[in-house]
Amino acid sequence: MRVFSSLEEIKAAVGTEIGVSDWVEVSQDRINQFAEATCDEQWIHVDQERAAKEMPGGKTIAHGLLSLALAPLFVRSVIGLKGLRNTLNYGADRIRYLAPVPAGSRLRGRVTVAAAEDVPPDGLRVNYHLVIEIEGGAKPACVADLIALHYR
Repeated sequence: MRVFSSLEEIKAAVGTEIGVSDWVEVSQDRINQFAEATCDEQWIHVDQERAAKEMPGGKTIAHGLLSLALAPLFVRSVIGLKGLRNTLNYGADRIRYLAPVPAGSRLRGRVTVAAAEDVPPDGLRVNYHLVIEIEGGAKPACVADLIALHYR
């Protein structure tokens, strides 16, 4: 984990990769819980028997939004920020789902500080570029440009 002692240190890191998280398993149980929580119980996510017959690879796949929902975990695991009062999720500029995530896959996040801008009073808006990789995958599951507001 890379720890920043000030917002100025984050600004100085623009354009650099901060780190790569540990792998996180996307189990069928996790997919089922996400489906229930979001009311998105489409068969490609939850029906293992049908997926075995009809899906390429014979497995259910995770929701794209489930992969993206792991973003806070990935970012927090590679970056530490000292002296902050709070951090707010400001949104995202671009999100793309490039490859399906079969149940049982492992994902990790590769985090880069893409931009940083002072926000009065006493804050910093940071754009993080996140690449969510699938273990052994040729393409990332997701790439996203996320925005956070950090306040001292």
